[in-house]
Amino acid sequence: AKSQSSSQETAEVTRGDLTISVSVSGNLEMPHKTDLSFGTAGMIKEIMVEEGDEVSKGQILAKLNTPTLEASVRMRQAEHDMAENKLLQTIYPHYSYTHASDLAGTGLALEEAQGNLKEAQELLKQGKTEEAQALLEQVKESLDKAERKLQFKPQPLPLSVKLAELQVDEAEAALDIAKAELAKATISAPFDGIVTDVKINEGLQLSAMTYANPAICLVDTSRIEMRGVIDEIDISKTKLGQEADITLDALPDKEVKGKITFISHAGTVRAGVVSYKTTITLENPDEELRDGMSATADIILEHRENVLLIPNRAIHGSLDNPSVEVVAGEQIEKRQVSLGLSDGINTEVLSGLKEGEEVVLPRVTQFPFMPFGG
Repeated sequence: AKSQSSSQETAEVTRGDLTISVSVSGNLEMPHKTDLSFGTAGMIKEIMVEEGDEVSKGQILAKLNTPTLEASVRMRQAEHDMAENKLLQTIYPHYSYTHASDLAGTGLALEEAQGNLKEAQELLKQGKTEEAQALLEQVKESLDKAERKLQFKPQPLPLSVKLAELQVDEAEAALDIAKAELAKATISAPFDGIVTDVKINEGLQLSAMTYANPAICLVDTSRIEMRGVIDEIDISKTKLGQEADITLDALPDKEVKGKITFISHAGTVRAGVVSYKTTITLENPDEELRDGMSATADIILEHRENVLLIPNRAIHGSLDNPSVEVVAGEQIEKRQVSLGLSDGINTEVLSGLKEGEEVVLPRVTQFPFMPFGG
């Protein structure tokens, strides 16, 4: 032990929480956003939203003037109803005596129509209405050919029923195509979100060259991510699912929680420094947050609660044999300690000190001890 100098600076051994983290800089991004446009040419009849409006999935946002397309749907609906009525008459016939002829040719025509109809339905599912329409015309020709070859008997033949069923399917596909074409003249919200831009005006005529241009911009504000990069020195310490505390330059008093949801396996080299892209998904984002805001995330590697802490400056010796100087009455004694984690400012004390004891801090001219983990 030695006498305590009156000018010696000390620090109290305290209890507190210790967090080890890696800092990442980046920007906020709302990944679920899209530019919406019409699928066909025409004059804009009505715009139902303005910038800043909240919309729900499926809500209609804008319409073209569509009298021809609406008439086409009505016509196809009528043809479908007639085909269904004919099917019922075929199953429950009211015909006088006739005879059947050329059954083999009828069967081939129906098989061809059935194959083309299936292909047309697949094209329709893929949104390829023009290709589906072209194939549907071939189906109609095959069905017309089959009908000419087939005449009914008092009891319906299997082929006549099959023909009537395929005619219903063909009419239904034609109706679906007409509805799909009409849907192209309407912009609907694909998800819940906020309208960020309206680029069109009512009365504007859209041509074949311009109808596909962005008309309404929509963003989903319920999901916000922070995109940044992690230095190669820290990449081995980080993993998916780790929590992060995010602070924003524009909102310094707001702290947001997040979790790592992506770490790239491919490094990016800039000015000789290797880094890895990372995505941190924010938890419960609020309306104050904006796309593009500058942000800093502290990724929490380890967190210890209610542990003994001393300033790093108080530690002497080596990593294998650290020690501190402790105030003992009027004396200062050197004491060996066992240390845990360090955040670069404070270090966890595992043994050798008690809460409330005073440790001596070196004068600023002395070189501070650099603990492991610091």
